[in-house]
Amino acid sequence: MEIKEIVTYFVNEDTNILEVSFRTIDDSDDIFRTDSLDYDLVEEYGYILESDSFDFFGADSYDDEEDADNNSVELDEFELISFLNEYYTVNPTKLPKGTIY
Repeated sequence: MEIKEIVTYFVNEDTNILEVSFRTIDDSDDIFRTDSLDYDLVEEYGYILESDSFDFFGADSYDDEEDADNNSVELDEFELISFLNEYYTVNPTKLPKGTIY
């Protein structure tokens, strides 16, 4: 089992939960797997997922105040894939079943 791509991810900062949908190399394009993990696991496995993004235009460049308030956490998807591959290798029974969408 190896993860080939991240479909979506979201870090809920209130609950410290990482919600991620992904595909393994064995999954077809119409199948994905979804899991919710305690974000503290990432640090326990020695990974740092937050990407260092450079805001070239600064916060003043937003057209909408809503865009400026959107503080979603941006993760390094390559590191996220590495973490998930290691996590599911160590814990193969926790790999979620595929879902057809």
